[in-house]
Amino acid sequence: MPPRLNRRQQRELEELEALNSAKPTSSLDEISEDEDIPGPSQRRGGGTFSNFLAPEDSEEDEAEQEEEKAPKSRKSKKKKKKPTEGAAVDAPTSKEPAKTTRTSTPVPPVRNEKKALKKARAKEKKAANDELDQVLAELSIQYPASQKISQATTGKQSLADLLSVSLQHLDGEAEMRRFFGSRVVTANRTEQSSSRKKVPAVKSHLTRPQPTWWAAKGREGLSLRPLSDEETEAKLKRHGWTPMQEKWWTVEYSKKYKSMTKAFMDTVLSGDPQGFWDLLGTLPWHADTLLQISEVYRHREEHAQAVDFIDRALFTYERSFIGSFNFTTGLNRLDFDHVENRPFFLALHRQVTDLQRRGCVRTAFEFSRLMYSIDPWNDPHGALLHLDFLAIKAGMQQWLVDVYDIFAERRASGSVGQDTRLNPSVLPGWAYARALALRVSEDATKEKDHTKSTNALKEALHDFPSVVPLLADKLDVSLPANIRAHRDFKIETDAYSLSPPVGTLHLLSHLYVQRSLPLWKEHATWFRSTTTEAFSTLPSSLPVTERRKSFFFQFENQNLRYSVYRHIMVLETSYRRLFSFIPRQVLEAKSLACDPLPPPTSINEYDAQFFHSVDDLYSPRVRSRRQRANDERRLAQFIPDAAFRQQLQAFFDAHPHFAERFPGGILQFAQMAGQLPPDVLEDLMLVEAVNGAPGAMPGGLDNMQDDNDDNLVEVDFIPAPVQAAPAPAQQRQQAVAEADSEEEEEEEDDQEEEEYISASYFLLPRTRGPMPRVLRNILGRFWGRNAQAEESSSEDEAPLDNTGVD
Repeated sequence: MPPRLNRRQQRELEELEALNSAKPTSSLDEISEDEDIPGPSQRRGGGTFSNFLAPEDSEEDEAEQEEEKAPKSRKSKKKKKKPTEGAAVDAPTSKEPAKTTRTSTPVPPVRNEKKALKKARAKEKKAANDELDQVLAELSIQYPASQKISQATTGKQSLADLLSVSLQHLDGEAEMRRFFGSRVVTANRTEQSSSRKKVPAVKSHLTRPQPTWWAAKGREGLSLRPLSDEETEAKLKRHGWTPMQEKWWTVEYSKKYKSMTKAFMDTVLSGDPQGFWDLLGTLPWHADTLLQISEVYRHREEHAQAVDFIDRALFTYERSFIGSFNFTTGLNRLDFDHVENRPFFLALHRQVTDLQRRGCVRTAFEFSRLMYSIDPWNDPHGALLHLDFLAIKAGMQQWLVDVYDIFAERRASGSVGQDTRLNPSVLPGWAYARALALRVSEDATKEKDHTKSTNALKEALHDFPSVVPLLADKLDVSLPANIRAHRDFKIETDAYSLSPPVGTLHLLSHLYVQRSLPLWKEHATWFRSTTTEAFSTLPSSLPVTERRKSFFFQFENQNLRYSVYRHIMVLETSYRRLFSFIPRQVLEAKSLACDPLPPPTSINEYDAQFFHSVDDLYSPRVRSRRQRANDERRLAQFIPDAAFRQQLQAFFDAHPHFAERFPGGILQFAQMAGQLPPDVLEDLMLVEAVNGAPGAMPGGLDNMQDDNDDNLVEVDFIPAPVQAAPAPAQQRQQAVAEADSEEEEEEEDDQEEEEYISASYFLLPRTRGPMPRVLRNILGRFWGRNAQAEESSSEDEAPLDNTGVD
């Protein structure tokens, strides 16, 4: 068998055969035309196997091979064009097959098809752009405010652009992956979720839904609606604002969600953390319950679990924002005066705090901007007090300067005297942060001229001198004696002797220095030199600048002061010592962790009026027949004895105050009773039995004045005679006797406690005599013993009469 030729040798052999043969066949023309066919098929191109192929099949195969190898064989085809044409002239009989082979070559049609595809795609893209432009034109006609805001001035961004949120920077895990790598971040989470059932992925901008979460079905009782024109006008009137191009929204609760919220408030007032888990079994996407459980985990320092439940609360509210409410426009607002919206603000604030704890400053900045954008005029949770630090820490110092300049121009225009909207340019932290941001930008561009940042710092020093001694002490900077001794640089430690605006100024000064100290450590020398230069000569009292006057004017508004107080109260663990700047009446006011410090302009809160005409979540009227049957079946599984279930139900129905502690009804009580220690459960039920009479005072004290004094045990206390002081020898003997009797007294303590508990029942009227036996049966059934065994457990006990007295 001859050796296989390579392609170059094959082409040379084909050329020689084409020139030497006087009468080339059509198959030779086909072979010479198609040079890229593999060697074996070329050697037997005119053999017997090719005779079995139909002409159409062979032409299609050749066309496919030429399409694949066309770029490689382009040059060789040009070389062989003349010999093939010459052979075709000498042998006219072979012309038609040769033509057929050439026309079947698809190289030119491929180029034409590619051009046609490109043209078609270009036309489709153009048509799509035209449709998009048409839609945008229609929207600009419907919403002219969006068109005005999108057309920002040259070189500057509008306020709406600065308040728009970047969705790609709302992922804290993505930021942590950039720092630590994907394997480190996902290792622990993968171990936790590997054994759990996978659920379908759900899209979310604010969180990253986990496989361990409950299935998300619908909006779970939350819906979003815009405020009507009358409601918007009433809100502007309450706050003293002028109308602006923005849209206000509010969340609404469904009837079931309100019932769940009522049960949640009952659980909060009962003080039972286990009750929150029972509520989640009924409605797993209740935001207030999720935030309360997160707070429980935070106090236990289980931060991973706390963050997980905060994410669930954010996800709950995000699903209700489907529609026109968008984070990226900077024009949508959420009314904080409605209590339904406040859990979302609280969840955002706690998310910002935890992101800072984890070091995700860029994500924390984005969540702070979101919290600020949905209510920038009151800033109910103090997002600006986070942004003055996070903007520089996250490299967004230009954003801070732009926002400052916009509000500074607004204040210079004189509109601040007519409008009470919060202006960041009058805050002490933002004044110092602007100077530091300019300095950082100058250092980043390696500018040697620092005139702009130095002038900005001098302005901040004159406007808010209360920051100077605090920052100097934290930076360990020594200031001249004339500055230290001046009365305007005195450090205030509380606000009891200060007016509310002045106390708020010192509170914000302490807060800024405590939070932004790490940013100033690299610029301590610049701070010292600028301060010394700015206060080289000091009058007896520094003049009050225009910016400080604007600050005092703004914080005469109680609503803005409450925003600062609320910010500190949410961060109580880190800034506990700043509570001395909060007025005492504010600290003593009724406030819950789920709704810290409701605003003075609030239109509703979780009270009797809010829950008016709302049924109890666990009442038979609300629960369906199927749910009641499930409860009875679960109770039967937990307590198989039917007689005991009836006895327990009778006790539960006879003591309504006791039943109020368990929103889940008798089933919740039975589950809790099985987990409590015997002595705790016994004390709980005994106290309820003592205080459970309708209209009775705790301990049955009202019965002490009844006519049934014969039923009470009378005890006469006879004073002991006064004895003389014993001699030293007698004292030693008495001490030895006391030491010997200590062990006996300790053994008798337990018996005395039991006798005291049982005696407390015997002080009650005899109409309540059978109660101890009932309680004894109930407790005995729970702990695996019965009444008969307990009565006959000791032969030394005296028999009991009908009233239970021995």
